[in-house]
Amino acid sequence: MSATPKRYLIIACHVLWRELCHLAAFSENTFDFVFLNQGLHDTPDQLRIELQAAIDAADVSPQGEQGAEGAEANCKYEAILIGYGLCSNGIEGIVARNTQLVVPRGHDCITFFLGSKERYKEYFDANPGTYWYTPGWIDDTVQPSRERYESSLAIYTERYGEDNAEYLMEMESNWFKEYKKAAFIDYDFMNFERYKEYTKECAEYLNWEYDELKGDMTLLQAFLAGPKHWSEDKFLIIAPGEVIAASHDERIVCKG
Repeated sequence: MSATPKRYLIIACHVLWRELCHLAAFSENTFDFVFLNQGLHDTPDQLRIELQAAIDAADVSPQGEQGAEGAEANCKYEAILIGYGLCSNGIEGIVARNTQLVVPRGHDCITFFLGSKERYKEYFDANPGTYWYTPGWIDDTVQPSRERYESSLAIYTERYGEDNAEYLMEMESNWFKEYKKAAFIDYDFMNFERYKEYTKECAEYLNWEYDELKGDMTLLQAFLAGPKHWSEDKFLIIAPGEVIAASHDERIVCKG
């Protein structure tokens, strides 16, 4: 082998599990995984709590004390890879303990699926009102669809009666009007036609346009490849004792 394999911990949103596990299987490096529940970006404070807890649980010194003198030299992992974008500022305030953190520069996971923040921005600017569909998102949560509408309507009807349920669904569905397009991100290695067909059905039901983009593994490949691939324009490196902050510019994240 060209280099000594390194051991990393990946803490990521569960929507990324297929892509990350696929890449890890072909890497010379060794990985342990902690996948957190999808949806934490909806409650950024809870995301921050759970992500910091996962870091702290894995990143303790041999004496069991975080920040103990000499602990960094004895860390189990070369780095902890954070599989989140800024995610509604949910990773802002996260602290590196004894091991450096590596954070891809992106507002959310769509950056990871498309391969770069630049590609995501270009598409976003040209196609406002796009709702994204991926196999991980479809597996982990009920996407905007007939299924979601009928399920919510049944729950509201049982709880509040038919008239109130119709009113609540009208209020809840208003945000659908902000979107015009359902975009599916496709990877050749997955080849799951049922996810594409599901996205097309959702688009038709919602009167949205359907679009399909090829996924790009470039950013995630670099993420798992190690320090030589962690360029400053694509990744933020947080040393022990440093804090993640929002940069409010094209870098997206910075040191606090």
